[in-house]
Amino acid sequence: MGPIWSSYYGNCHSLLFMVDTSNPTQLSASCVQLLALLSAEQLAEASVLILFNKIDLPCYMTIEEIKSLIRLPDLIACAKQNITTVEISAWKGTGLSEVLRWLEDTHRMNG
Repeated sequence: MGPIWSSYYGNCHSLLFMVDTSNPTQLSASCVQLLALLSAEQLAEASVLILFNKIDLPCYMTIEEIKSLIRLPDLIACAKQNITTVEISAWKGTGLSEVLRWLEDTHRMNG
């Protein structure tokens, strides 16, 4: 799906990007997709929420390991966008209230 994402960038004010923390073999591919999104000129003004999902699984990587592997501090420092991160479990609902609060706040700023 990544190759067609750019056709949906128009009038985008918010971007949610989900990372599967239980699948470290896909982390590099996720990072490449995230870099492509962050470098898209049409998304330069968008607020970005990175969701680190599946924190409830036993093979879950720590947030520190993930941040290090995708060089998150460097991404945040170099990105034009305002980037927020949240650790969630979509299955158990952990962290979803933070996601809703971010969506409400972002909508209020862009509305």
